[in-house]
Amino acid sequence: MIYLFTFFTALVISVSLIPLMMKLAPRLGFLDIPDPRKVHTVPIPRVGGAGIAVGALIPIVLWFPHEISMRAYLLGSLVLLVFGMWDDSRNLNPYIKFVGQIVAASTVVYYGGIYIASLPFMDLEPLPLYIAKPFTVFAIVGMINALNVSDGLDGLAGGLSILSLSCLSYLAFLSGGFGVITIVLASLGGTLGFLRYNTHPARVFMGDTGSQFLGFTLGFLAVFFTQQINPVVSPSLALLILGFPIIDMLAVIAQRFYYGISPFTATKHHLHHRLLELGFDHYQAVVIIYLVQALFVASAVPLSYESDWLIMSFYLGVSGLIYILLYAANRANWRAHQVPAVNRLTKLINATRKNKSLVMIPVRFVEISIPVFFVATSLMAIHVPKDFSIMSVVLLVALLIFILSKGHRNSIVVQLINYVTAAFVVYLETKYYRILPVSMETVDLIYFVTLAVAVGLAVRYSGQMDFRTTPTDYLMLFIVLFAGFWLHSLPEKAEIGIIAAKLIVLFYGCEFIIAYASRKWNALNLSAVVALSVLAVRGLI
Repeated sequence: MIYLFTFFTALVISVSLIPLMMKLAPRLGFLDIPDPRKVHTVPIPRVGGAGIAVGALIPIVLWFPHEISMRAYLLGSLVLLVFGMWDDSRNLNPYIKFVGQIVAASTVVYYGGIYIASLPFMDLEPLPLYIAKPFTVFAIVGMINALNVSDGLDGLAGGLSILSLSCLSYLAFLSGGFGVITIVLASLGGTLGFLRYNTHPARVFMGDTGSQFLGFTLGFLAVFFTQQINPVVSPSLALLILGFPIIDMLAVIAQRFYYGISPFTATKHHLHHRLLELGFDHYQAVVIIYLVQALFVASAVPLSYESDWLIMSFYLGVSGLIYILLYAANRANWRAHQVPAVNRLTKLINATRKNKSLVMIPVRFVEISIPVFFVATSLMAIHVPKDFSIMSVVLLVALLIFILSKGHRNSIVVQLINYVTAAFVVYLETKYYRILPVSMETVDLIYFVTLAVAVGLAVRYSGQMDFRTTPTDYLMLFIVLFAGFWLHSLPEKAEIGIIAAKLIVLFYGCEFIIAYASRKWNALNLSAVVALSVLAVRGLI
């Protein structure tokens, strides 16, 4: 429950704080003005980082025991929050930014005692402290800037961070690193709340506040995990966990030196710039980089205990292949976006889409089956924990207030309450359902597979323009596949992968229903009221 509250508290704070900051951005000077090297063409508020950082830090302060390492992390994060917001409003000199980064990194190293004790290829031979600690400061500052400079397309830095955080969460889960998991879930909640406003076309940017906070968090967690939580893993594993931003930054710096340009000068040498030059659109460039990052973080699991030589060879081999392909594409003057011929399958899909009766079948299935699932699970669970019941009362009151108010039918608060309700019922169905025969487990599997297909068809062919697939959707798909595949081999923990997969399907189904509904008192909101009422009563009696 602490994990659940940590994630959703961060998500709610982030989603709620960012719109407020967006309104204040022009008055406070938090606007990103277009220039020749930037992709956007109109001023965009760069206040999303405040939502990410504040959303992540508050639940950590509330629910996590404040060991010295965590206090150091919180202090370092606050330093970067101050310097980041100062930079986002005033465009600081790079050297002043470095001061804030060095202070933050030094806090976790010298105060928190988190440092790189051994390097790859040294057979775990410890480094002298006068080398280990300054080197760790340098490495964390490097990661802060690596993620900062990768923040060039809508959803890119946030998505890369989510992939690395997901990998860290899984590895820490296997090793019992519950402090790492708490920080990861808080950061995931804050970042997912931000991505709601940052998916292309972005309404807000994370700015230096967000990119520096996430880079610092990832650098801290990578060192903490590989050096203290599970020091048996290869030190090189941090490269796979952090993945793409490191090689992108190193490649850009190398190119700037090659052309005689200062490493602090902004250029268009980043991979996302080069993909755009090859003719890929914004959406495609982000998905391609997500795939590269996904390959790195997914490989970190099976390679955790392999030799430094193997890990380093894999990392450099994949990175080198990417830039070889880019070089070859440029030499051949290859460009994306050749117009494909309309084939028979395309004609069949278009014809199906025009048949309204066929299109409405998956829509109705989604609209009816999810509310039924909410209510049925709340009634059939054999046990409702008391903390679930107390939280259900709070959510029920909040839901009724917002439904009865004069606000917009698609209130983000109502949507989040439906998400939390979905999380409750999925958890109860997995943990506290009556023991089901194999046939009923099969029915449960068939239901969620059918629901996933129905949601996909409804989104794709219903003509509902408020709901569009984005690179974030592919990000969620990878996380589900990642959790399901790796947890499948751990019978005692496999239910977590099942819960994750079911939740993703339900979240998309809920979002579709909310976007498609024309009234506040729709079936989903009504079922959430009933389910929360049942859970509140059952847990308290």
